[in-house]
Amino acid sequence: MRDPGEIIKRPLITEKSSSIKEANWYIFAVDKSSNKKEIKYAIEKLFKVKVDRVRTVTLPGKAVKRGGRISGKRSPLKKAYVRLKEGVIEFFEGV
Repeated sequence: MRDPGEIIKRPLITEKSSSIKEANWYIFAVDKSSNKKEIKYAIEKLFKVKVDRVRTVTLPGKAVKRGGRISGKRSPLKKAYVRLKEGVIEFFEGV
């Protein structure tokens, strides 16, 4: 298994993640090459909780315009939706 810090990049704190937090779901940005078993292992090791289910979605990079003439590309992103059996991730408290 890889290091949990390499697998989990950052938590995603948005309106949607705040609203589904009551149902014990949390959203994280993860490494593109990671699978569900690695994500479950990393969350359990980093936050000392028990994970019930992991769902993943890969979002492609999009072309965007900045200021009309300048074009760029948004980076692709892989998100993991994690539901906990027991425990709470304190990082999200008060958000």
